[in-house]
Amino acid sequence: MTSPDLGRGVLHPGPAAAVISLTRHDPAPELARFVEFYWSVRWSRDGRPAYEQKVLAHPNIHLVLEAPSARIYGVNRSLFIRRLEGAGQVLGVKFRAGGFRPFVGRSVADLADRAVPAAEVLGPETDLLNDEVLRSAGDPAALVPRVDAFLLARLPEPDPVAEQVAAMVGRMTGGSDLRRVDQVAEEFGITVRRLQRLFAEYVGASPKWVLRRARLHEAAERADRGTAIDWAALAADLGYADQAHFTRDFTAAVGTSPGRYAAGGG
Repeated sequence: MTSPDLGRGVLHPGPAAAVISLTRHDPAPELARFVEFYWSVRWSRDGRPAYEQKVLAHPNIHLVLEAPSARIYGVNRSLFIRRLEGAGQVLGVKFRAGGFRPFVGRSVADLADRAVPAAEVLGPETDLLNDEVLRSAGDPAALVPRVDAFLLARLPEPDPVAEQVAAMVGRMTGGSDLRRVDQVAEEFGITVRRLQRLFAEYVGASPKWVLRRARLHEAAERADRGTAIDWAALAADLGYADQAHFTRDFTAAVGTSPGRYAAGGG
């Protein structure tokens, strides 16, 4: 069985695909060094029970245009749960890891595990953009030029440090062989302390958390394939000392054991 491509981190993508419609859109080329992509989610639960979608978030900050108001979502280090009722849509901007800090010119550490009104961070024009999205009933792709224009009006200067951080996160989350923070620091030629400071300033999550979250994304993705899993072998493949350590990590993050998750529970 092949799960729908809703992206790593969307838990139980099979049932989710029956509820939500997800599309992705490229930003303007000038924004590509800061923005990974735009995303749009639509759903309709009219006459049906509400649906709770669970997500293991990535080390990225998002601008989300939604009802009742636009919000900036910092890196969510726990389990993100979105309750979907009635019919609706949201349009989001997924900034590259480290890519939001240049827009605000300060550390993003205080955004971790928080959702704050976007107008407080990016200015009152954000509310006008949000109103346009909420009024739109057409293809979200038609709104992409408007979001481009909004961000281009605030385009910061290139930030080499942000790009270095994005490269680090990409290496850590791209199926890499890096398992420890000291290995990351050594590969990029910096001290562990410097690495930790960069991630606090630019990502809003520690490098240790990023490494652990990448392993859990891989584990959930394999569990969603619907094939039998040797959990001890998977734990070893992901760099865990033993299966018990992996099980504790997975259960703490997802809220259910790996075996129960693979069986469709949680």
